Amino acid sequence: MKKLNVILASALLLTMACKGNSKTDTALLNETKIEIVTDSGILKSKKPNTIKVTLLLDTSNSMDGLIHQAKAQLWEIINELSYAKCDGEKPNLEIALYEYGNDNLPSSEGHIRQVLAFSSDLDEISEKLFSLTTRGGNEFCGHVIQTSIDQLNWGNNPKDLKLLFIAGNEPFTQGKVSYKDAITNATEKDVVINTIFCGNYEQGISGMWKDGAILGKGDYMTIAHTQTIVYIKTPYDQKIMEYNTRLNKTYIAYGRQGSAKFAKQATQDFNANSINEEIAVDRAVSKSSSFYTNSSWDLVDGIANDSVKLDELSKDELPKELKGKSKEQILAYVKKQQEERKKIQREIRELDTQRKLYIAKQSKDDSKTDLESAMIKAIKTQAARKNYTW
Repeated sequence: MKKLNVILASALLLTMACKGNSKTDTALLNETKIEIVTDSGILKSKKPNTIKVTLLLDTSNSMDGLIHQAKAQLWEIINELSYAKCDGEKPNLEIALYEYGNDNLPSSEGHIRQVLAFSSDLDEISEKLFSLTTRGGNEFCGHVIQTSIDQLNWGNNPKDLKLLFIAGNEPFTQGKVSYKDAITNATEKDVVINTIFCGNYEQGISGMWKDGAILGKGDYMTIAHTQTIVYIKTPYDQKIMEYNTRLNKTYIAYGRQGSAKFAKQATQDFNANSINEEIAVDRAVSKSSSFYTNSSWDLVDGIANDSVKLDELSKDELPKELKGKSKEQILAYVKKQQEERKKIQREIRELDTQRKLYIAKQSKDDSKTDLESAMIKAIKTQAARKNYTW
């Protein structure tokens, strides 16, 4: 495949060269050459496959424990997904978030709110999770499922992994929208429905949560949403956090939102650490993965992904340290930061491998009943159907 891409690229270059040597053609040729040598696979005939995960979280009064687990275990889930491959390539990851069952939400809309449409911005996903609060309300499962199916862009790539997880603790049958109709509509879009009942296994069955999962070709799970999560410190944590500090210094904020986005990165580091130091380590590991990209505000990612052109940036959009620099000087600086970042990310991944082995040896209970364990087990089972591997 790689040879074929090079041949196609060469043919393209030859064709363009024959058309003339205008400045426009030269620029296009240069861009094409850059695309060939980058490792982002630009000349491939298809877009990377995507893991699309939608979380529908009950935010009524009794769900404080569920929301806490979602905040605490987001990074563990992302870290596990970062090892997935499809057709030998790493997929993209997009996460969407809805809340339902909260009296603060309009009753006319079923006490439902789209917190976040499909996004690959991990800092934004974390920010939205930390914004959730609980308050008593009516939990309409069929309604929130149908709303997410209608509102989200699920795409039509048959190799995309489209998973919906709905978590709550009231009967699945509440509301005017039939859960059976909603789930039927979901499966027509190749969306798998997984149900997570927060409570007793048999109670969830009688509340039709298992029936929803069966109809949706997914898994029925129960979790102890009020249980205390046990965190295991390791000898590698401090070093990973030291690398995280260095990693943050490799980001080059640009554009109107650059400074705000850079500050958001620090805020989400703080939010993770506010729960537990081990959660901060999990987040640092996530930032070393291919899922953590910030092309919209970081010059390193923006240039690597060809989403920003230096020629199109005004001087005001450049950070202080690059103002007055030539294009060649800016590119040299970006390259230096990129090399430093990749080195740090490799170090973090290597330390995390040792960290995971240490945690596995220290863990005494394999029968976990938390959100992360339930979701990862379901994701891996369903991913195997489309030849995703770990």
